[in-house]
Amino acid sequence: MQRRLTAILSADVVGYSGLMQADETGTMARLKENRSTVFDPLVAQHGGRIFKLMGDGALVEFASVVAALNCALAIQQAMAADAAQPIRYRIGVNLGDVMIDGDDIYGDGVNVAARLQTIAPVGGIALSRAVREQVDGKVECVFDDIGEHTVKSHERPVHAFCVRALGGAAKTATATKLSVCVLPFANMSGDAEQEYFSDGISEDIITDLSRVSALSVVSRNSAFRYKGQNVDLPKVAAELKVTHVLEGSVRKVGKRVRITAQLIDGRIDSHVWAERWDRDLDDIFALQDEISEKIVAALKVSLLPEEKKAIERRDTENTDAYETFLMARQTYVTENMTDPVKAERVIALSRRAIEIDPNYARAWCLLATAQRRQTYAGQGGGDGGIAAAEQALALDPTLADAHAVRLGKLLEVRDYEQARAVAELALKLDPESYEVHKEAAHLAFIEHRYADAARHWEKNAAQADEDFSSTGMLMSCYTALGDAPATRLAAERTLRRVETVIAHNPANGSALSMGIGALAYLGQVARAKEWMKRALLLEPDNMNMRYNLACTLILDLHESEAGLDLLEPALAAFSRERLSHAQADPDLEAVRGHPRYKAMIAAAEARLGGV
Repeated sequence: MQRRLTAILSADVVGYSGLMQADETGTMARLKENRSTVFDPLVAQHGGRIFKLMGDGALVEFASVVAALNCALAIQQAMAADAAQPIRYRIGVNLGDVMIDGDDIYGDGVNVAARLQTIAPVGGIALSRAVREQVDGKVECVFDDIGEHTVKSHERPVHAFCVRALGGAAKTATATKLSVCVLPFANMSGDAEQEYFSDGISEDIITDLSRVSALSVVSRNSAFRYKGQNVDLPKVAAELKVTHVLEGSVRKVGKRVRITAQLIDGRIDSHVWAERWDRDLDDIFALQDEISEKIVAALKVSLLPEEKKAIERRDTENTDAYETFLMARQTYVTENMTDPVKAERVIALSRRAIEIDPNYARAWCLLATAQRRQTYAGQGGGDGGIAAAEQALALDPTLADAHAVRLGKLLEVRDYEQARAVAELALKLDPESYEVHKEAAHLAFIEHRYADAARHWEKNAAQADEDFSSTGMLMSCYTALGDAPATRLAAERTLRRVETVIAHNPANGSALSMGIGALAYLGQVARAKEWMKRALLLEPDNMNMRYNLACTLILDLHESEAGLDLLEPALAAFSRERLSHAQADPDLEAVRGHPRYKAMIAAAEARLGGV
């Protein structure tokens, strides 16, 4: 029997059994059409050969791993482009030794590809380290390390990576569009308290450059993963698949500020441009304009007149308001916003910035977002940020995060039709907005569109490495979809993130509750119960935490009465939106008919007045 090294692509239809049960004839027709119009043509276009077909998937061989990965990316992008299409693939790609038997292929290389497919997210791709190393620098995409996984009949665990296209397109070799990563500028002030200022400068440069249509700019969350690290700039460029990297430093002393910046071409590791400025703090806005415009000029990119105006348009000219806003934003992006003290600090600082400059749109927007977070967590009263959001939008209707607050209010009053329209608008304004994806995920979850909810939470989980909440919600979505491999992967990701968070803050009840759910799903019951006891001692009045614990008891530990004991005070305190979430939550399916649950829901509806 002949042996050879080859690239294997394993594709599987997500939730195939459920689709067939719901509509066997329609599902078969859609699968047949998909194969003839999408899957098979893309395989052929990339030089692949389908050597095995199953009802719910296919195995494909390629002579090149680059071709295999490009094909996988093209298939997933084609599927994602058709939002009405219920068929979604999970794909695994491996490079390994195989045995050839006529037209069929067997062996370890095939087994590993099949296993990788089971741990890929819905609509996603998982690949082995061997593939990762071979395609590095040859395919424009981002790799997320998901650790080692066991493979049946394979001696050693397989180190796996999830992969997604950078900017949503599978391209090879050098990108035709220039792209840049703005690394967080180093704080050289000798005072850690000044970190807010250096981070704020970096974020505003990212925002300015994002307004240039000829440039592709890496998001703030992706760039800030390198914060505090001594990085190799060409390596960063290769990892993020960008052509250029900007780094710099900020030194602020009193009313003087010194900024240095250098731009390198990551493809050939050469300096393109560098400069240093010493200015009064009052000149900071003009300085930011100058930095952004000099970067554009150094890249030899055309700046359209309206783009130049957008860069130069600042929503405040007051440096005191700007500094106060940067302090608020720093707390917002780096602290746990379920902590009432942290949330109040953001609110107080945002209000102070508004007092200094009442027309500061971004300060109004941040105030609205913090109030929305506070209300959702069951803290404080007020209107959930809607008045601040409306004021922000009156000053600047392009602020996606302010629209996200509007979306949250619509969820509260159960106006889901209008909420869908607002979500669509907000995502057009800022496709990367964490707040928009979070609210859009909640909307989809409440409407039982669990696959859509999963896509939004996957986006947020990929943006923020410490985000345990999104991966925790992915467990619920994939459970509802009957996708056990994806649920297990989400549980593993959640547990890793929670362990990192509680290592620094052992009393974080929200993190503990998500970790408990992950532990229970993964079969670590004794540890889950130990954590549960600790969480209830630490934060007995945290109703969101009690709700999460109730879900774990009911779904994973099959202790319905104990779960209902925890659920009762939570539902008695929940807002209408949180009640809608509970009513849609598949984790509570086992107690829907329970008299106690029915009584709790009826009491909550009566308290809230219904809609």
